[in-house]
Amino acid sequence: MTRPMLLSLLAGSTLLAIASKPTSANETHWAGSASEAVRCESLAETDFSNLHDAATQISTANLVVAVGELLGDLGWPELDALRDLAVKHAGSVQPYCRVRGYVTSNVGFELLLPVSHWNGKFLQVGCGGWCGTTGYVGLSCVLHPGYACISTDMGHTGAGGVWFRSNLQGQIDFSYRATHVTALAGKAVTEHYYSKKPERSYFLGCSTGGYQGMVEVQRFPWDFDGIVAGAPDMDESDLAARGIWIKQSFLGHGAKPLLTPGQIRRVHQAALSRCDLDDGVRDGIISDPVHCKFDPADLLCKADSRGAEADCLTAQQVQAVKNIYGAPVNSKGIALSTRGVFPGSENLWSEEFAETWGDEYFKATELVSEPGKHWNYADFDFDRDYARSGVGVVFTDTNPDLRKFKAAGGKLIVYQGGNDVLEIPGAVVDYYETVEKTMGGRSATQDFFRLFVIPGMNHCTGGDGAFAVDYLSYLEQWVEQGKVPDVMIGAHPDGLQKLESWLLKFPLEPDVHVAFTRALYPYPQYAKYIGRGDPNKAENFKPVLPH
Repeated sequence: MTRPMLLSLLAGSTLLAIASKPTSANETHWAGSASEAVRCESLAETDFSNLHDAATQISTANLVVAVGELLGDLGWPELDALRDLAVKHAGSVQPYCRVRGYVTSNVGFELLLPVSHWNGKFLQVGCGGWCGTTGYVGLSCVLHPGYACISTDMGHTGAGGVWFRSNLQGQIDFSYRATHVTALAGKAVTEHYYSKKPERSYFLGCSTGGYQGMVEVQRFPWDFDGIVAGAPDMDESDLAARGIWIKQSFLGHGAKPLLTPGQIRRVHQAALSRCDLDDGVRDGIISDPVHCKFDPADLLCKADSRGAEADCLTAQQVQAVKNIYGAPVNSKGIALSTRGVFPGSENLWSEEFAETWGDEYFKATELVSEPGKHWNYADFDFDRDYARSGVGVVFTDTNPDLRKFKAAGGKLIVYQGGNDVLEIPGAVVDYYETVEKTMGGRSATQDFFRLFVIPGMNHCTGGDGAFAVDYLSYLEQWVEQGKVPDVMIGAHPDGLQKLESWLLKFPLEPDVHVAFTRALYPYPQYAKYIGRGDPNKAENFKPVLPH
């Protein structure tokens, strides 16, 4: 994944769902003294090598008291800008014992343990792209005070995918092992430090972090009491192939988009014209993008198209748009996967489709290319190469049998931006519907698993919709109080820069201007205006089902 993509990935995995919580009765307090540093540093001398399934070595353990030191160097200029904003907004933080180490043979982790105000909970945060860094955890802990926080590099260092080649252990670590063994190691060190086990354990991630959460649900259902998985990669190889399908449709076999900027705007306006009023409010947001019945053929050029029709579409362009919304097919017209992006996302196409996860994935894995030979998206053959993508089946998180997770008492919130064009959101909706069929219906599924499609939201955060949501608090209330998330409230903060929007705290600070709020209901429900009251306020919407 490219560096610009990492910015959007970082949002959901560590910064978007931020809960600012008061001190609770179950917090563990440690008196401030010089002994705190000694106590922390002693972890580096503690033997965790006999930890079952996760032989662990602590490399360093030191007391951290400054925000800048806690955040460290994130390694990319874009992320460093986010780091600087975090320092500015965070002010001061309580001291943390920062523990760095690895689980054999190469799964790195960083654990931050609050010295004086531990809330008794363990929080593991996901990473983004190819991961390769533990830098996400510092940002998360600054904005989730009180938790023992941990993150993993997923078994390698660096942002690129070269580590993947001829590295079976690295592939296993990234695909499923690293997240699990990091949880085992983190809990063991946390218990040793506080002399008590965490009362609750949670996971929070988006994009690759969402993939990590889904792997945990399916393979290690006993690791966490609750999981928030945002915009999860649903089967990495299949996601990459879907990305290539969309890129071929958008660019053809050249480097120039088939659609002009004016035509893209025309498609977007046509989609809004068809579906914007599904919630009873004309606000430029499609409330139920999954079921929007927009036909691009309505924009087909007539023989005498002129003037206002200058941005009409040729037959080739109409088919390209249908392909972008639809599923990849082979030369016989047989659908190979799930559907693509949703109507309403068109304004992001030019920015995102020129570079996809599929390009980097297939170059790194060499599943469809020979080492050392030039390869690009146009070379992918959906008859021949798609059939080979099963070689990457280890990178999958689409098992719909979640009986063990449910039996363990786990709760799962999955969220997906309706305007997301990086994750190609049709897959997670298809997965949820398959889980319903597998688990015995909607009621049997929604008592432990709820999917929220956030209208107008981009990848993990941002966009036209109500993208600021306190997912972690809703999850905790479900796990700890039995309060089912029948509705979540999302806000659209106005006038913030993209980076600044990721530093929002909940409840929102008084100086944050909120343009509107929306009620967010579990799929397949969506919000509809009741016909009276301010349409910019969530309380004036009700849940409805698609026709």
